[in-house]
This record gives sequence, structure tokens and C-alpha cells, in this order.
Amino acid sequence: MTSEAEQVEANRRHWDEVVPLHAASDFYDVASFRAGRSTLKPLELGELGDVRGRTLLHLQCHFGMDTLSWAREGAVVTGVDFAAAAIEQARALASELSIDASFVESSVYDLPQVLDGTFDVVFTSYGVICWLADLQHWAEVIAHFVKPGGTFHIAEFHPMSWVLDDSPGVFEPRLHYPYFEGGPAIATTEGGTYADKQAQLQNKTTYSYPHSLGEVVTSLIDAGLQIEFLHEHPFTSHGVGDLAVRGDDGHWHLRSGEGLVPMMFSLRARKPA
Repeated sequence: MTSEAEQVEANRRHWDEVVPLHAASDFYDVASFRAGRSTLKPLELGELGDVRGRTLLHLQCHFGMDTLSWAREGAVVTGVDFAAAAIEQARALASELSIDASFVESSVYDLPQVLDGTFDVVFTSYGVICWLADLQHWAEVIAHFVKPGGTFHIAEFHPMSWVLDDSPGVFEPRLHYPYFEGGPAIATTEGGTYADKQAQLQNKTTYSYPHSLGEVVTSLIDAGLQIEFLHEHPFTSHGVGDLAVRGDDGHWHLRSGEGLVPMMFSLRARKPA
């Protein structure tokens, strides 16, 4: 059995390898981003609101396109990721586009040891918490960096969507993965990535960790944050195997059983002043 440290290192090697593939993919479409496209979605833009002049810390930022999009919205941004290749690519993109942004190479858990200060907003989104084994520690780091009176916002795939079988050729929702936390890490070995399914990877095995919605909310409350809202959504921002199809609204909806289960959630919390 692999240790958690070995699992994290396997994930790091995977993400270091996929960064250049993602940066070159149609999925991320860096060319249109260079031309001015924002990668932020109406969900987070509407729920977080005006960020002009506010300091914003973006956790698990990958190679920084969302971080830089927040900078284009007027925020003073700092992006964080544990993959060295991601931070290198983010810095290069910021420099190329003359966008003022800071990027820090660090795991979420180690961040208080390498980054000083607090922020008006801490933000994270879309496929992030599944890579973290300890949400209590995650929430404590968030609370550490949110200024008194400041905001935390997350837009994320709903834990219920993670239990669905996303194998190729599966068109109707059926249970496959665990919902509740506390079990062993889920090891996945497959070629390609969500952004380039034909990619031939050396580092194919990754490890993810299930977290219930109750664990997410309770961890944040235990860390001293006050939940302002929790919204659950019947759509998702990305495809889920063959289960979902893209609608005219730009969201992905279950091919069969639309509205049967929540596919995403969004949450905003505040640190007491």
C-alpha cells in the first residue's frame, strides 16, 4: 500500500507532466485567452462580485489562467500550485501578457510556511478538493489567509457527481465510487487527461480522496468561518465521461436523469471581523 506522501508525489509528477499538454490543448485554448478571453464563469463572477482593488489568493491554480482572469477583473492576485511546471507556465504567461500577478510553488498545507500576509478573498474552483486528503487542514489554511471580514469562495464539482460511473460507454447514472470520506485513496490509472484524452503519459497513476458535502461545510465552520450560502446546481462546467452532454446554456447536463443529482456546488463563507 502506498503512503499518503507517495500518493502526493505521484500526483505531483502527473501534474508536472500534463502542464505542457494542457497549455497546448484546445480544452484550455490559451490562444483565445491571450486575445482577451476570460476563463471565469458566470457562477463565480456573480457569486463573488466586484473584486476591483481586492487582494485575492487562488489555491490550486494550475497554470494560472483563472488567476490571471481575476487580475483582469481588477484583483491583486496570488496563485498557488504544488506543481513546479504549473507555476513556471503561469509566470511565463503573466509576463508575456504583462499582467501583474504573483505565483507561489507550494502545497496548500505548506503555504503558511512560505507565504506571508492575509487576503480579502481566498478562492478555489473545479476539481480541487479531491486531491487533498485532509479537509480540516485545508480549511485551517483558508482561515489563516482570509482577512478578518474577508471572503472565501469555492465553486466545485458536487461530491454526488464523483460517485457516478464515468467509464466510457456509460450513458445512464449509476453508482460506482464512494461518497463518504475516511476510506482509502482512489487510485486511477489511465492514459491521457481530461484536456487531451489521446496523450501518452509516463505518470498515469493518480490518487484522489472522496469528501462528502457535510465534511466540506463542517471543516470550514470548525476553522472559524461563517457560511453565507451553499448552492447546489444540476449542471456541471465540464463533461463527465459519456454521462453528460453540453446544452445551449454552455453547461453540461446529465444525458439521462437531468436534475436527478446535484452536479456542482458553490459556497461563500466569511471570516468574522
